[in-house]
Amino acid sequence: MRRRRFSEEQIIGVLREHEAGMKPSDLCRKHGISETTLYKWKAEFGGMTVPETARLRTLEEENRRLKKLLAEQMLDNAVLKDLLGKN
Repeated sequence: MRRRRFSEEQIIGVLREHEAGMKPSDLCRKHGISETTLYKWKAEFGGMTVPETARLRTLEEENRRLKKLLAEQMLDNAVLKDLLGKN
């Protein structure tokens, strides 16, 4: 997984500056990001607070773990069906 240059807290800080009325071009130059990145962050984190992003991160991690467990279980079921079908 790619390492992020900015933490969620820093991203929210940048978005707060944008909401305060700072021009996107000035904001991007100040933080060394592109306007595309700014608007992607706004789509993902717009209106969130720091505790909400922490909760979102934990929920995404739990979702990833549960999807992995489901995939493993489905694979086990498929193997058992193949074994039972051959007998």
